[in-house]
Amino acid sequence: QVQLVESGGGPVQAGGSLRLSCAASGYRFSSACMGWFRQTPGKEREGVATISVGSISTDSSDSVKGRFTISRDNEKNTLYLQMNSLKPEDTGMYYCVADIGWGACSLVRHYKYWGHGTQVTVSS
Repeated sequence: QVQLVESGGGPVQAGGSLRLSCAASGYRFSSACMGWFRQTPGKEREGVATISVGSISTDSSDSVKGRFTISRDNEKNTLYLQMNSLKPEDTGMYYCVADIGWGACSLVRHYKYWGHGTQVTVSS
């Protein structure tokens, strides 16, 4: 079965950096759209960044553009999210997501598989 296991979250001060990882198994990682979503306090769950099958294209929310970078290593079946210049409003649970099939690997896509999440807490 599909498993997505996130790691790398934790407490960090504003302006700092974190790198999230997502170890994937149970499916052909290289054929899947991958992404990161987050649930921040008081807000609906939102897409943060997504990446296409061959890393040809990425999509990210305006709130993280220029600060967060998504990448993938198809040989290691691992997805990453490098987060720089973190702000208190980035605090939340970050989820790794995956989906297989036709369609753009964008933030508006419906992602079938979700990890359990890793908590990121940014203090001011």
